[in-house]
Amino acid sequence: MRLLLKWLLAALAIALAAYLVPGIEVETFYAALAAALILGVLSITVKPIVKLISLPVTLITFGLFSLIINALFFWLVGSVVKGFYVTGFTAAFLGSLIVSAVNFIGDKILSRDDDAF
Repeated sequence: MRLLLKWLLAALAIALAAYLVPGIEVETFYAALAAALILGVLSITVKPIVKLISLPVTLITFGLFSLIINALFFWLVGSVVKGFYVTGFTAAFLGSLIVSAVNFIGDKILSRDDDAF
């Protein structure tokens, strides 16, 4: 159940990013769900390998390069998912910041609910 809530939260975060950032477009909520699913799969499978390879650059930039990696993955998903469009790197960067912030807050709220049980 928690996994479905996190997936829905990520889709809502993508829709919010599309609303706030010019250059990001989501045609349907199904496209946002598909984008959230692919972004989650990439974050679980490919992102750890990319972060490990880019660890020296990430350490030199005090972790700021991980924001670039997030934006590149967001931009990649925008080119793969039909109905979800990201026009440039700036839009991808701002969109990934919004999605990361919403997911962070949502994870804190969901983990707080788990502690109550």
